[in-house]
Amino acid sequence: MTDVRRSGVLLHITSLPGRYGIGTLNQDAYDWVNFLAETGQTLWQVLPLGPTSYGDSPYQSFSTFAGNPYLISLEALVEMGLLDQWELDSAPPMPRDRVDFGTIYNWKMPLLGRVAAQFDQRVSPALREEFGAFVADNADWLEDFALFMALKDVHNGASWIEWDMPLRSRQPDAIAAARQTHAGAIHNHRLNQWLFYRQWLALKQYANARGVLVVGDIPIFVAMDSSDAWTNPGEFYLDDQFHPTVVAGVPPDYFSATGQLWGNPLYRWDKMKKNGYQWWLRRIRAALRLYDIVRVDHFRGFAGYWEVPASEETAVKGRWVKGPGMDFFKVVRKELGESLPIIAEDLGEITPDVIELRDKLELPGMKILQFAFSTDASDKFLPHNYTRNFVVYSGTHDNDTTWGWYNKTANDHERNSFRRYLRTDGHDAAWSLIDAAFRSVAKYAIVPLQDLLNLGGDARMNLPGRASGNWAWRFTPEQLTGHVSQRLRDATLVYGRDPKLYEGKDPESGGQSGQDVKGAGG
Repeated sequence: MTDVRRSGVLLHITSLPGRYGIGTLNQDAYDWVNFLAETGQTLWQVLPLGPTSYGDSPYQSFSTFAGNPYLISLEALVEMGLLDQWELDSAPPMPRDRVDFGTIYNWKMPLLGRVAAQFDQRVSPALREEFGAFVADNADWLEDFALFMALKDVHNGASWIEWDMPLRSRQPDAIAAARQTHAGAIHNHRLNQWLFYRQWLALKQYANARGVLVVGDIPIFVAMDSSDAWTNPGEFYLDDQFHPTVVAGVPPDYFSATGQLWGNPLYRWDKMKKNGYQWWLRRIRAALRLYDIVRVDHFRGFAGYWEVPASEETAVKGRWVKGPGMDFFKVVRKELGESLPIIAEDLGEITPDVIELRDKLELPGMKILQFAFSTDASDKFLPHNYTRNFVVYSGTHDNDTTWGWYNKTANDHERNSFRRYLRTDGHDAAWSLIDAAFRSVAKYAIVPLQDLLNLGGDARMNLPGRASGNWAWRFTPEQLTGHVSQRLRDATLVYGRDPKLYEGKDPESGGQSGQDVKGAGG
C-alpha cells in the first residue's frame, strides 16, 4: 500500500473565531472542519494542546498529557446543563481578532470553577458515570496533574521548585495531606480535563468522518514547571534541590544570533533506557489518542541535543550531546508498532546523524519554502531538490507570514531569487509559495491560514526569542471568503492533492492499488 498526496492547513485552535476571547472547541471549530473538507483539505495541523503558563506558549505546558481548559467550549456546557446562558451573556467585552489571555484567565477560569462546584447538583446520571470512567481510565497521569495544579493554585502560581521541600520532593505524608486538603481544587482540575477530552475527541471524530486527519505537535522536551518534571525528577538532570543543572536550547541560527535558551530540563536518557523508556511510551500513546499524525518537534534531539549550563543567560555556551538514537525507536516500534504516523521536524542545525536516523526510520522530514531562496539552485528547501517523503510548508508558526517575509523580512537576494525561481513579479507572494508547495513532489503540503488569507506580519503567530506578544492571532469568519475557498479547492485539484482522486488507483503507477495508509510513517 502507498499513501496519496495530501494537503492541509496549519491553524491552532486558539486562532479560531468565537465570542469569548479565544478559539475553542465550539461550533466555530466544526465550521472550520467543514471548510477544510469542502476545499479538499485532508490535513489539519494544530499546535500542542496542553495547558499553557507564563508567556502563553503551547510549547511550555504544565503537562504533556493534559488539555488546555482555555479551549473548552462554554456553549457546550450550557447544552449539557452545567452552565446558564446568562453567565455567558454577561461576559466582558473581548477582541475578535486577538486572544485576550488576561481576560480569559480572570473570567473563564473562575467560571469553570463554578461549574465544578455545582457539578454534583447539576449533572445527569449518565454524565456523572462518564466523568467517573474518565477519571479511572486516566488516573496514571490525571491524579498527579490535578494535585500539581491545585498546589500551584495555593502557591499563587509559583513553580514547584519553590514549594516547601516535603511537597517538592513528594514526601508521602505531605502528598496525602495535600490530596485531602485540596480535594475541591483537585476535582476542579479533573473536571476540566474531562470536559476538554470529551470535546476534543468529539471534534476529532467529526473531522475523521469527513476525511480530515489531525496533525498534532509533540515537543521533545517538557517544561521545568510541569507535572511531568515534578512526578519524574529522577529522569531529568536536577540537583538535590530539584533545580536543573543543564537545560535545553539551540545554538545560534537563522532565528537568533545568540541561539535560543529554552530552559527545559534535559532527560537522563541512561535512566530512561533502564526502565524501557516507559514515560515516553505513555507519552506517545497519549499523543496518538489525540492526533492521527504526530509531528515530533525538534526531532534532532533524539540524535543529539544542545546542552546549556543552567547558569547561562543565552544558549551560546552550550555543547552537543549524543541522544538515545535508534535504541529508543527500536523500543518504541516494538511496543507501539513498526510504522508509526510521525513527522520528523528536522529543521535547524542538522548533522548527518540526524538525517541517518530519520531515513532509517523512514519518517518524512520537513521543507520550509521561505528558507529556500538564500543560497543557490542547490538549496535543499527548493522544490526541485525534494524527494517524496517530506512535508512541505510555505512557513510555520515560527516564521513571519509569507506576505510579511517577502515584503519586510527577506533581503534583496532572497526576493530576487524568489521572483526568478517562481517566475513571478512578487505581487502575490503568498499564493506563489502555496502553489509551489502544492505542486511539489512532497507527499504532504501544509500552509498556515495566514498565507491563504495573504496577511501581513501583524498576523504572525510567534517570533522565537520574544518573551511576550506571541500566540495571540485569530481570524474572523468573514475572512474566509468564497474566493479563498475556491482558490484553495482549485489548487488542491490541479496539483492532485485530493485523496478522492486516487480512490482505487496507485498514485505512482496509475494502476489499481490498495487504500491510503492513514498516517505519515509510510
